[in-house]
Formats: sequence, structure tokens, C-alpha cells
Amino acid sequence: MRDCIILIETTGAVVGQVNGLAVIDFGDFAFGRPSRITARTGIGRAGIVDIEREAGFGGRSHNKGVLILGGFLHGRFAGSKPLSLSATLAFEQSYEGVDGDSASSTELYALMSSLADVPLRQDIAVTGSVNQRGEVQAIGGVNHKIEGFFDVCRLTSGLSGSQGVLIPQANIDHLMLREDVVAAVAEGRFHIWPVATIDEGLAILTGLEPGEAGPDGSYPPGTLNRRGDDRLGELARLLSDFEAKKPEGDKPATGRSRAARRR
Repeated sequence: MRDCIILIETTGAVVGQVNGLAVIDFGDFAFGRPSRITARTGIGRAGIVDIEREAGFGGRSHNKGVLILGGFLHGRFAGSKPLSLSATLAFEQSYEGVDGDSASSTELYALMSSLADVPLRQDIAVTGSVNQRGEVQAIGGVNHKIEGFFDVCRLTSGLSGSQGVLIPQANIDHLMLREDVVAAVAEGRFHIWPVATIDEGLAILTGLEPGEAGPDGSYPPGTLNRRGDDRLGELARLLSDFEAKKPEGDKPATGRSRAARRR
């Protein structure tokens, strides 16, 4: 990472890219390692495509975590329109199996960033499981993960005073960090942000207010959720217009036309 062989950013901001955290365990020794997680979104009906699963690298818990992301998006944005979306998620430079759901919140941040076209801070790494309601849930290995990103920041760009880690609020009582990390946090050279919801994390990672839905289901102008909702509406319109222009034989069969073809 210091020599940029494994690509990790610890400064700046990038759309659809975030630093996730994992624990590498050799039995008698374990350490935390950040990994770049990316998301791309566009027109289509494929939903969320997990590249790790398609490549045969995804374990059952990881696959469940990705499926939960679809439930979150449906609950937040598909109340009055179809979720016309094709998105891909990937752990970059990962060549072994990926399991566990501790990166599901990280993947959701990358997905929301790509959808809303809002950059995420790269000086922050993220860990945490998420449920369909957007609540961030406890994970294991929190101390190793924090210390791993701390070491990478120190070795690459140096501690800038803005770097840190997002962790689930439920993991606060599990913190038992090395003395050098504790000292850096006390001096304001490194930070630990506990969050209870995805919206809290998005506010820290983007600097934008996520926004709450009003009685009519719409989000306030200028908020991150409004940008994501507007983009999904645009994708739905573009897909509808595209399919309307296709020759009749190329259009997807639906409803009565499917039944007619079966007969």
C-alpha cells in the first residue's frame, strides 16, 4: 500500500469508492487491512450485481449482505416508482474468498455515492453490517480494523488530523486499542466516529445532509437522498423511453403477451 501496489487512497474524495476494513487471520496472528470497494450504477433492470458472487468469491453471509442492500433501496426509493437500476459492486484487488456481512454498510455507502453522484471521503475507512432499515449493526474485529487503517494512514500519507474510521455505535464497548492509536485520537490526529444509521455515516462521508422523506414521500431539495431519488426517477424514464423506441419484436414480453407466446 505504501508503494501503491495495492491501491488505497487516504486523502481526497471519490464518487462510488470507499475504504472497507477486513481482518486477516493467520491463527496465531491477525491484523486489520483496508480494501477498496467500488460501485457503478446505470440504466437497466439487473438490480445489484455482486461481482464477488458472480466470480465465485462470495460466501453465504456476504451474499446475504448484498441482497439486503436491494431491500434498503426498495424501501427508501421505490414507494411510487420501479427501481430501474443496474449496479455493480466489487472488492478491488481481491483474489480470495470474501465472506461475512461486515462490509455491507461500506458497500451501501459506495452504492449511494454512485447513485447520487456525490464523492466520499477517502481519509475515512468504514466497517459495519447494515439491515434493510438502514441501521448499522455490530461487527467483529473492530480493534484490528481501526489499527490497520491507522497504520496505513501513517505509512502512506502520514496522519493528517482528518483521518479516521466509522464503526457501529454498538461496538463502542468493545474498543481496546493500542496506546499509540489512543494517543493519536486524544490529540486529534486520528478519529473514531460511532454511527447508528447509514444516514449518519453518509453525512460524515459526504458532508451533505441525507434528508428525511416528507408526508408525500419526497426528500428536501439539495439533500443526498433527493439526489439519489431524482437519479432513480431519471433512470426509470430513460429506460422507459429506450424500450419504447425498440422494435416490437425486441421489447421484453410482459403480462398478456407472455401468456400469448406460451399458447
